[in-house]
Amino acid sequence: MAGLTNTIDRLFDAALALVYPQACAACGVRGVERRADWPACAECWDATRLFEGGETLCWKCGAPAGGEVPEEVKPNVRCRRCEPEAFKAARACGLYEGALRASVLGLKREPFIPPRLSRMLREAARRAPLDEATLVVPVPLHRRRERERGFNQAALLASSLAKNVGLPFDAWSLTRLAHSERHRAGMDALARRESVEGAFGVDRPRLVGGQNVLLVDDVFTTGATADACARALLDAGARAVFVLTAARAV
Repeated sequence: MAGLTNTIDRLFDAALALVYPQACAACGVRGVERRADWPACAECWDATRLFEGGETLCWKCGAPAGGEVPEEVKPNVRCRRCEPEAFKAARACGLYEGALRASVLGLKREPFIPPRLSRMLREAARRAPLDEATLVVPVPLHRRRERERGFNQAALLASSLAKNVGLPFDAWSLTRLAHSERHRAGMDALARRESVEGAFGVDRPRLVGGQNVLLVDDVFTTGATADACARALLDAGARAVFVLTAARAV
């Protein structure tokens, strides 16, 4: 079966390079030669700063800490800026740049998860401390926003991840109660926090009660959304909340 899959992938890659060439969504110069790399070229993926498990990060929020420390010391590394956040730990596949940024932006337009991104999410979820999770929950969109877009990209990521790691998926318990401003890219940390304060609630507390929730979203920016969601889940009885995003802001 694996041999047949590899053969199909090679044929698809040949067609992609010769018959249906696509420009790299990150650099716009080179072409995408492998289905697994879509929507960016291999060179842009190589240039993107990805987290593979060996990096020194703030153990709580996942911010790059720089330098190297022994493996047994890593759980003690803290940036101190994230101490007030309600989640237990947050991780991302890499920084919001290059090929990873192109993948996230593409997901906002089209409900398709690139194979490479799917693999990175699965690997990240299996590393400590996220491997303590027992339930996968997406960050919800407000109903109006979801109707406008047609889908919730966080729910797509969460559903795919839950299948890949064999955890139950709950897209219904955590809800968005308030519709925040559409354009939030220019907001500072305080404005982002105020925009999501009290914006989330839990409709089915019995489904999250006692669970170690893995909260999934596309981008971790200031942590305001993750914190607001975590507080709602903890208030509903969740034991702990972990966060996994495709990317985190540079």
